[in-house]
Amino acid sequence: QVQLVESGGGLVQAGGSLRLSCAASGRTFSSSAMAWFRQAPGKEREFVATISNGGVRTYYADSVQGRFTISRDNAKNTVYLQMNSLKPEDTAVYYCTARRAFSGATMLARDYDYWGQGTQVTVSS
Repeated sequence: QVQLVESGGGLVQAGGSLRLSCAASGRTFSSSAMAWFRQAPGKEREFVATISNGGVRTYYADSVQGRFTISRDNAKNTVYLQMNSLKPEDTAVYYCTARRAFSGATMLARDYDYWGQGTQVTVSS
C-alpha cells in the first residue's frame, strides 16, 4: 500500500510561483511512475504532469508546458511540482498520484492506483 501526502499549496498572485511536494510511503516509490492532476470547481479532474520511475521521462499538459516542472527525489520518496508564471486558471486542488510498481507513466487518471488528499492552489488576478 502506498500513501501520498501533498503539501505546498496556498494563495499566490498571478505571475508568482509555488512548489508542491508529495511525500510517499512504501518501498516501491522508486519503481513507480508519478503524476500530478488537478481539479477546479465544477470541472473534471485533468492531467498536469507525469514522471517515469527513474525520472528520465516527463510529460506535461499543453496548458502548463514551459511553466511547470515535475521532478522526483527517490532517496526522499518525494515528487515535486514547481509551478512558475501562475495564472488564475491554474486555481484548483492539486492531487499527487502513483501507479503500481513497474508501470509506465501515462496521462490517464484511470491508470493511477494511489491518490493523495489534494492541496489547494489559488491564484489571484
